[in-house]
Amino acid sequence: MTEDQRAAVLAARKARGLPWHSPPHLSIEGVNRFIISAACLSHQPIIGTTPKRMSTCEMNLLEVCSSTDSKLHAWCFLPAHYHLVLTTNDVGALLHAIGRFLGRCARQWNKEDNSLGRQVWSNCFERRLRGERHFWASINYVHHNPVKHGYAMKWQEWPYSSATRFLDEIGRERASTIWRKFPVDKYGDKWDIG
Repeated sequence: MTEDQRAAVLAARKARGLPWHSPPHLSIEGVNRFIISAACLSHQPIIGTTPKRMSTCEMNLLEVCSSTDSKLHAWCFLPAHYHLVLTTNDVGALLHAIGRFLGRCARQWNKEDNSLGRQVWSNCFERRLRGERHFWASINYVHHNPVKHGYAMKWQEWPYSSATRFLDEIGRERASTIWRKFPVDKYGDKWDIG
């Protein structure tokens, strides 16, 4: 886009009351399953500055989800982003609680890193899962994320994830069947529609 085109799109989004630089959050009522993701600005490894920060972020964000009566199915925290797969009956309240949590993290981490005023997060977004196929592929995607990004050779080697718990609960044989039946090679390629 040219500068003029970008300015026109931004002006149109402002006039319609839409977020300027990210998709609008959903206002879906009732119980639904979602994948929720957030990334640090420019994918900088701010979450992963230290192992303690990684584990504290994981523990505290899971607690935020639990406090909003959301049921977590899978999660993975990496140095620069995280993914959650969950069921909730109030995604708006959940996103509000996550936003407050991310703001607290940004302030604390900027203080720890002597980087006051730094923007930590680029965005947080949710996607409603559209059926069983989308749900299981999302579980696979989240658990496979450390392998995809080169942090581990196997799911269960990454400590900031629900993969080990998932494998213990359903067994390796069923996990292998789910992996083959719901592959992640085309994840995000609109295959989940329909």
